[in-house]
Amino acid sequence: MHIPDGYLGPATYLAAYGVMVPFWSAAAARVKRTLRLQKIPLLALGAAFTFLVMLFNVPIPGGTTGHAVGSVLVAVLLGPWAAVAAVSVSLLVQALLFGDGGVTAFGANCLTMAVVMPFTGWWVYRLLSRGVAPDSRRRALAAAAGGYVGLNAAALTAAFLFGIQPALAHDAAGRALYCPFPLSVAVPAMAVEHFLLFGFVEAAVTGLVVAALARSEPELLREPEGSLQEAASPPRWKRWALALLVAALLTPLGLALPNFFKAGDAWGEWGAEDLAKKAGYVPAGLQRLEGLWKAPLPDYAPPGGGEASLLVQSLWYIVSAVAGAVLVGGAAWGLRRLLGGRESHGPS
Repeated sequence: MHIPDGYLGPATYLAAYGVMVPFWSAAAARVKRTLRLQKIPLLALGAAFTFLVMLFNVPIPGGTTGHAVGSVLVAVLLGPWAAVAAVSVSLLVQALLFGDGGVTAFGANCLTMAVVMPFTGWWVYRLLSRGVAPDSRRRALAAAAGGYVGLNAAALTAAFLFGIQPALAHDAAGRALYCPFPLSVAVPAMAVEHFLLFGFVEAAVTGLVVAALARSEPELLREPEGSLQEAASPPRWKRWALALLVAALLTPLGLALPNFFKAGDAWGEWGAEDLAKKAGYVPAGLQRLEGLWKAPLPDYAPPGGGEASLLVQSLWYIVSAVAGAVLVGGAAWGLRRLLGGRESHGPS
């Protein structure tokens, strides 16, 4: 679901940035006002979690790959506005450092994964968990449903952005300048794989984490936007940080499984050469924008490491996972400290 450079034309990616600017501004103001300073570690851990979980590529044998995003989980714990901030930071690091998602498409990727997904999933979660005790199993089921609906809403939004490109920009011969697949292709392609597989992956990830929290630290689920009342004991930040480290060490599964099942790139994330095989040509605008940004560590791999062994790629994947998670978590932490503001015990 990470839209690369070149798949969206200026009319779309500039409009997406225009939509995101007020969302980023509102998110900064809301986080400053409602997220207590004691909750900064949870914001940092949530941002790092979204970064890591997106590295676990799930293959469709012989087909494409996809992954969970984690933004609904952040919304469940801290509210959707905090999710806007956390996921945007994660997507920014992915785009700039690893080339995962385009710099021109950054606003569009934030729109789908940092706005549409957490808000849609959070509304579903709130509807299904209303009046339910924090340690109830129904909380986990509500979170799982929110994750499923949120991911599919994000996928359909991305499919819409892909699918309108041929109508918005094409050459004299009628060939698209950017994404060459119309709505009649993009929407079914994205919908089927997310409805039938990737949505359930997101549901499992979100539901299992919430179930674990409901058993061990139900106070984290007590308030509608995660603003804690004073608990008998402080949240176990170190334990959750250790869990993220373990997850980082397991990220090579996101390489090994697609390789084992011979699955290709996620739908809509092909390079120009692979796209030409699918569409029959390389759109001129896409070819012009594709190399706009040269990421230092493209695809979480060593520089020039396209021919490296799976073992070497896996080691670099771990290094990228740890470094990226630390950078994302640190950036989210620093952003909240930079915003300052008084501690708040009230509602958002």
